[in-house]
Amino acid sequence: MSYVKPKFHHPSLKKNKVGYVKADYEGVISTLCAGCGHDSISGAIVQACYEISLEPHKLAKLSGIGCSSKTPTYFLSNSHGFNSVHGRMPSITTGANMANKDLIYLGVSGDGDTASIGMGQFVHAIRRNLNMVYIVMNNGCYGLTKGQDSATADFGSISKAGSNNPYQGIDLCGLALELNATFVGRSFSGDKSQLVPMIKAAMAHPGFAFIDVISPCVTFNNNKGSTRSYSHVRAHIEETSIFDFVPHQEEIKVDYEKGTSTTLELFDGSSIHLSKLAPDWDPTDRFSAVNRLHASKAKGQVLTGLYYIDVKSEDLHQKINSVDKPLNKLTQDELCPGSEKLNAINASFR
Repeated sequence: MSYVKPKFHHPSLKKNKVGYVKADYEGVISTLCAGCGHDSISGAIVQACYEISLEPHKLAKLSGIGCSSKTPTYFLSNSHGFNSVHGRMPSITTGANMANKDLIYLGVSGDGDTASIGMGQFVHAIRRNLNMVYIVMNNGCYGLTKGQDSATADFGSISKAGSNNPYQGIDLCGLALELNATFVGRSFSGDKSQLVPMIKAAMAHPGFAFIDVISPCVTFNNNKGSTRSYSHVRAHIEETSIFDFVPHQEEIKVDYEKGTSTTLELFDGSSIHLSKLAPDWDPTDRFSAVNRLHASKAKGQVLTGLYYIDVKSEDLHQKINSVDKPLNKLTQDELCPGSEKLNAINASFR
């Protein structure tokens, strides 16, 4: 069986602004289980990159170990890629970002890769506000090792083997908010209309953009009693709001009442559906996000959507005041300007 998709496509397929068709953003055929939520997330990444007209060579995709970390093989074959060791994707991404800040960095991880062995790295990537999109494909179990509960599995959730989880699950969105992440959202692999614009917004955000995606494991964690199953999430899902992403262009103004919706036509002839947030919900208020998250958990709801965004975010390069030119493009003369410059630098610290 071949796992390579044919490169031929119909010549009349619609192309985006940089001349690519959607198929140009795909990878090889997935070898994950049929119906795996991870494949839906890969499809959302493909759709998002196609819609924002991203040139594939301007993105670097990185991952760790696990079912989720296999997925970069299944999207953006023409992008840069690096599959790291278990839980170490954030440090690899940090090094790459320090060397070349001109790329968009997309890190893909799982609940085991992030909430267990990679927890320390996850925490410090947030703390530094590394300019990257960090997507966790969260199924609440270890799919590669027969479905044991992961650290994100909810208390009392019943595994396929019939055992109850006796431990409180780690809420990665709650943790990200507590650690002052500048972009935090949660979505569901079965809700592409929400996930695609969220990924586009995350790619435009100057800093650490975290998206936790509930992604049911159809083989080990889609049973009755699991809080990560398709049926449970669909029955308990609640959205913060309905939103879309519009890239920076000439200003379009619109006015409508709070709590209502309207449809707005854009420059390219497409339309966008806007829903104004209720007065008690502000995605730029971290405390509002935390309170809403806790309230939804108390009701047994799965809160999805954009939780929080810092519109004044400064990424790691801005924090350390690095040079404008990517470090990997600096010449020897720029890196070693001579003893006279070095003496002047030393003198400034005396």
